[in-house]
Amino acid sequence: MKRAVCPGSFDPITYGHLDIIERASAQFDEVIVAVGNNRTKEGYFTVEERMAMIAETTAKFGNVKVDSWKGLLGEYCKANNIDVIIKGLRAMSDFDYELQMAQVNLQGSGVESMFMATSPAHSFLSSSLIKELAHYDGDVSDMVPPVVNAALKAREAGK
Repeated sequence: MKRAVCPGSFDPITYGHLDIIERASAQFDEVIVAVGNNRTKEGYFTVEERMAMIAETTAKFGNVKVDSWKGLLGEYCKANNIDVIIKGLRAMSDFDYELQMAQVNLQGSGVESMFMATSPAHSFLSSSLIKELAHYDGDVSDMVPPVVNAALKAREAGK
């Protein structure tokens, strides 16, 4: 069974992320969406909240599971028998960083990385942009799934 991981902070998940996850699910027997704890970022949503939103929005794919991890991604892959890391690329600036990470994961853990170009319709999306727009009551309903849109509105209303 060929297994792949789509790692990220997914804070929150966007239609750009879902595009990559859906396309990866067509290429692999199983895809694990792994929510990382990024020590350099304070989460807008908790890891558990992000995992719940991802699980709800990816249930239709059938072969997608949701998990979380801390530490080195390559070690997570080895411990979970994952063959490939899938990363979406929006622009050349993404490639510079992701290439370094791919080389570290290959050398350190022997795990391959595959890059998927984000669909042009979603290439401008980032979780940071979504949070900024939501903070100022911008309409993000065509950028995120309904469950995420509702969670953003609830979070901002509670501030």
